[in-house]
Amino acid sequence: MNCSLAGRRSAEILLVAFSVFLFASPAAAADWPRFRGPQSSGISSDTGIPVEWSDTKHLRWKLDLPGAGFSSPIVVGDKVLVTCYSGSGGDLKRHLVCVDRRQGKVLWSKVVPAIVPERGGPAFGTSHGYASHTPVSDGQRVYVLFGNTGVLAFDLDGKQLWQKSVGHENAAMFGSAASPILYKDRLIVTAAAESTTFYALDKKTGEEVWKIKAESLSRCYSTPLIVTNGDGEDELLISVAYEIWSMNPDTGKLKWYAETKVDMNACPSLIAREGVAYAIGGRSGGRTAVRIGGKDDVTKANVLWSMSGGSYVSSPILHKGRLYWVNDRGIAFCIDAASGKELGSKRLGGQFYASVVLIEEKLYALSRFGGTYVLEATPELTQVAHNELSDQSDFSGSPAVADGQLILRSDKRLYCIEAE
Repeated sequence: MNCSLAGRRSAEILLVAFSVFLFASPAAAADWPRFRGPQSSGISSDTGIPVEWSDTKHLRWKLDLPGAGFSSPIVVGDKVLVTCYSGSGGDLKRHLVCVDRRQGKVLWSKVVPAIVPERGGPAFGTSHGYASHTPVSDGQRVYVLFGNTGVLAFDLDGKQLWQKSVGHENAAMFGSAASPILYKDRLIVTAAAESTTFYALDKKTGEEVWKIKAESLSRCYSTPLIVTNGDGEDELLISVAYEIWSMNPDTGKLKWYAETKVDMNACPSLIAREGVAYAIGGRSGGRTAVRIGGKDDVTKANVLWSMSGGSYVSSPILHKGRLYWVNDRGIAFCIDAASGKELGSKRLGGQFYASVVLIEEKLYALSRFGGTYVLEATPELTQVAHNELSDQSDFSGSPAVADGQLILRSDKRLYCIEAE
């Protein structure tokens, strides 16, 4: 789906009220409080995480979950929080489970019945189910998006604080997936499937601060990113089909946009460093680097490189001037961030939806059904280990890393990997 200039202008008008709140709130150093970790980079500063494990080696605990899900676990202090779903149609329920990460015991679990039915859609497009949004926490509360049932806030003892509908249009063919993000005292929700609308909610009360409708969101499954530009100003960046948008987080006004090679569906999250944002994604797969800044259409002035070859679902790592990812067909890539040229690739096989995490110069790549590959973060992508568990269900949530522990989730269980 291309965004026409007229569509962009409409989006700009609509986005004038779009005041962004996406900066991560303060959290403990060991926390992994949102999708892709505290800096939304997928990079962990932890040390001592095992590179090898199995059902009998370095598995501290495992816990059966009440349902399936593609969402990633988060870690807040000594708590692991993860969402699941069970049932379908009128029996659909969402679950928010809080686990003691030291003992692997459930501290509390909340069940939220569906208020408005979700569209099942084509089997090929909704196989991820109804729990694909990763929770986010400010260290005091946890926030979840449960599709047509809305956004809910809980305290860390499991008390529900508020619930807010963000629409129920079933607007996106592939369902709902983008994760909510905190910025200052507000919560940003990309309600793409629910209403093709950005919502800004007061994080304490759930009161609507503003909402912006933008039809291009119907093909956006990407979690937004806040960056600080060269003038010290915050910008909200989001990948949509064929473009990156940048908005002023204080006014919501569209600052600039640039064309990308992300065709049809925008799933991976953006990553940015040193004034450059990198977008990968799309059904055909493309990658683009854009210099942050400017006004209106900056495609000619700011696009540094743009070419085919990307990742349909999983988000990239940016490390030492190189981009790394594993695409959905099981091929790992190392790309020169300055030129966009491929430096190396390695066929792992299988299918990958989870995003790679970087720990101590090693890439941890979790496949859906074939275990976790550990690779050196170099152009050679040398395989260090291949770890498999007896669980044959779907591992599509991205790992969390906190305080010496690697937390994995499948459709059946939650796992904690830790050195003995």
